[in-house]
Amino acid sequence: MEAGLQDLIGRYRLTPHPEGGYFRELHRSGHNVQLPDGRTRSAITVIHFLLGSGDVSRWHRVGSDELWHFCEGSPLELHQIGLDLSDYSVHTLDPRREMHFAVIPAGCWQAARSSGEYTLVTCAVGPGFDFEDFSLLSDAPEARRDVLLRFPEAIQFC
Repeated sequence: MEAGLQDLIGRYRLTPHPEGGYFRELHRSGHNVQLPDGRTRSAITVIHFLLGSGDVSRWHRVGSDELWHFCEGSPLELHQIGLDLSDYSVHTLDPRREMHFAVIPAGCWQAARSSGEYTLVTCAVGPGFDFEDFSLLSDAPEARRDVLLRFPEAIQFC
C-alpha cells in the first residue's frame, strides 16, 4: 500500500469496508424514521469512503438513496445498474467538472473505482444506512448471473 494512502487511512481513522475500500461513519442522526415495513432507521447517515489505486467498491446495493460527494483526489467512476436491469450508467465525480456528486436510488446496484492514486468521498444515506439493508452482488448468485448476462462489462467489479 502506498504511503500516501496509508496516511489518509490513519488521518481519517478509516477501516476496511466489506465492499472494498475504507470507511468511517461521520454522522448518524439521532432522529429516526419508520420504514413502510415498520422497521426504524436513523434519518440520515454520513461516511467518509476511500478507494486507492486498484481498489474497487464491489457491486452492492442498499435499501435507501445514497448520495456520493467528491472530497479529494482523482475523479471517481461510479457505476450504476437500474432497478429493473434496464440500464447501465457511469457517473464521473470530478472536481474539474460540474459533476461533484451523484445519487444512486435505493435498491440499484452500484460499484466504484478511483481513476488515479486515490479518491476520497462522503456518502450520505437516507433513511440511514444499516448493514441489514446492504447486499453484495457476489452473495446473490441469481442476481449476479442476470447482471453479467445483461452487462458483461460489470465483471470488472465482481
